[in-house]
Amino acid sequence: MIKIRNRLFVCCLLLSLQCAAEEYKYTYSFFANSTMAGDYFFSRSSASGGSTIQTMNGKLPVCDSVFHSPGNSLVLNYRNSAEGTWKAIVFRQEKRGMDHFKKGESLSFWILNKSAATSSGELPSVQIMRRDSSLSSVFSIPEMKTIGWQHVILPLASVANFNPDKPEDFIGIVFSQQNREVSSPKIIFVDDIEFMAVSDSTAVSVLPAISKVTGYAMHVDITWEKVTSNNVHLVKIYRSEDGQDFKPIGVQQPYINRYADFTGVTGKKYSYKISFLNDQYKETKLSSSKSASTKHMTDDELLSMVQEASFRYYWEGAEPNSGMARENIPGRQNMIATGASGFGIMALIVGTERGFITRDESASRILKILNFLGKAESFHGVYPHFMDGPMGKVVPFFGHRDNGADLVETSFLLQGLLAARQYFSVKNSAEEQVRDKITSIWEKAEWDWFRQSADSKFLYWHWSPDQGWVINHNLIGWNETMVTYLLAIASPTHPVSPSMYYSGWANREITGQKYRLAWGQTTDGSMYTNGNTYFGIKLDVGVSNGGPLFFTHYSFMGYDPHFITDKYTNYFVNNQNIAKINYRYCVLNPKHFKGYGENGWGLTASDGPYNYSADQPVPSEDHGKLAPTGAISSFPYTPEESMKALKNYYFNYGKFLWGEYGFKDAFDLTNNWCSEIYMGLNQAPMTVMIENYRTGLLWKLFMQAPDIQNGLKKLELKTQELTLKQK
Repeated sequence: MIKIRNRLFVCCLLLSLQCAAEEYKYTYSFFANSTMAGDYFFSRSSASGGSTIQTMNGKLPVCDSVFHSPGNSLVLNYRNSAEGTWKAIVFRQEKRGMDHFKKGESLSFWILNKSAATSSGELPSVQIMRRDSSLSSVFSIPEMKTIGWQHVILPLASVANFNPDKPEDFIGIVFSQQNREVSSPKIIFVDDIEFMAVSDSTAVSVLPAISKVTGYAMHVDITWEKVTSNNVHLVKIYRSEDGQDFKPIGVQQPYINRYADFTGVTGKKYSYKISFLNDQYKETKLSSSKSASTKHMTDDELLSMVQEASFRYYWEGAEPNSGMARENIPGRQNMIATGASGFGIMALIVGTERGFITRDESASRILKILNFLGKAESFHGVYPHFMDGPMGKVVPFFGHRDNGADLVETSFLLQGLLAARQYFSVKNSAEEQVRDKITSIWEKAEWDWFRQSADSKFLYWHWSPDQGWVINHNLIGWNETMVTYLLAIASPTHPVSPSMYYSGWANREITGQKYRLAWGQTTDGSMYTNGNTYFGIKLDVGVSNGGPLFFTHYSFMGYDPHFITDKYTNYFVNNQNIAKINYRYCVLNPKHFKGYGENGWGLTASDGPYNYSADQPVPSEDHGKLAPTGAISSFPYTPEESMKALKNYYFNYGKFLWGEYGFKDAFDLTNNWCSEIYMGLNQAPMTVMIENYRTGLLWKLFMQAPDIQNGLKKLELKTQELTLKQK
């Protein structure tokens, strides 16, 4: 009987763990709101034979004044012809890591007809597009007998091969001319296009309440208690300019308890209320109101504003069990990213010093992270790139081969942890635990094992427990991996020879040359050293003309490049030159992209309208998108140019570019696109590098670590120890 009970307990425990680790499921949405006014990037429209449909750059227009859920809708302004046809496709915007969805049994959308009753034949036909571009059978929209928003629900059971558990098999909704009858022009508005389950809608019983509103230069932050009810589909935000007349201005997903209302006006008071919507868009009563005023802010206050907003990604947006950073938000909510978490730990330190959180709160969060890491899966002391936050197991997000150790991501993590070990120096129980646990994690990392062989000249990026060195990626600079060699040399327990800095990172032999030539597509810098002049600036080290800007950020959030000088260059000077080359390229703007110039620059790795890419200041790798982190994280190198970019991005583009965690990942004015995600590797560098510019906080902390100083001495890089002492 005891054995049966034990087995039952184990089964129940495993079941509970599986349930706890189940990923958050998103609504499979084709259109909710467009971040940009004008044309909707994720649409295509065309007409022929006398039929017409209004287009902007071949896409559907967005209407900001008419909507079902705020703040905009899509406009179908068309005219049918007997000899022609028209078509409009709304594609689903695929977002990195948003790959778990609620069951989709019906196509749901809302349609507004402002004119008199409209027959079904006058309205568009509807089809669903599969991934292979084939279309479903045709659906008809029911007759609209009254003026106003009508909820259209089209059951999908009749669609061939439709699996409600795999809505991602379908990528678009097609509206098109339904018949050949000549008609007068018609204008309809379409909003909230999504798949939904066929079920009775459950009313939302909880009532909303705003916690706090805070005014900044041109926006107001509104926060509320975290939503715990599964019946809340959206949070709806209302604004009033007189405290009486409240108008809907936006919606927020229920897993985020904050909304940034970019009013675009300084020195004005606003009042806010919120409500909750269920999946049928039925609304609760509005909350009571709270008010705040926008205000003039100094440059120093603007820097703090940006730091705090990006810091929130790692404080409010962290995975709750581990306390670590998610890869991107929105995205997989259980999946955490090792390197982004290391950057986030540095952001927490900045947040503590800036008073965004208390020291006790900060130490408690770091302890949660350390307790998680103490139990999480690692390989020879090295953590994977991605892990499951509830379970601490590897998530092979980049493919089945990436199911083990990631030496570079672990380097980013340890860079943050070693800074934290220096920061939490008080003699109390919590901070002593922080220091001891960080030391344990630091000392268990087997850097020497990642040589792959005893006589290797290189460190290797990945190792798989069942496939070994299958990825076989040796680490060669110039790129973001300098920190890996520096930490490996500095390790007190498993160091590598200082000679590996030159044999591996700065390798000048044929292996290094081929590696750099392969990704740089030029012999410039293929010898590690460069020596050429670009836009009037000499570059000592770097492939092509320096590469994406994150090369100058990731390894130097803790390592102070002022005090790293090898036989080829000083790395503050070299990084500064790379940033200036990037800036001058964008000012020149050889491909004539919109938004580039003295106030718009910063080519680096980021989300993009078509895919994630690491953009560089060369025409072949310049895709027209600007990432705020590129210019803003370069503050230590280019303070004047970075401040101009920050102000431009906030004051001129904040309406679409600023959100609950600060600047969104990237934007492309040429294509009228803005990312809807924030990325863990890109938010923290803004917080940390602004602080390094302002006070040198993280540089001072990290460079004071005895192991770091010993590592640099072993490498015989030039340092100035007196400047590293605490001021």
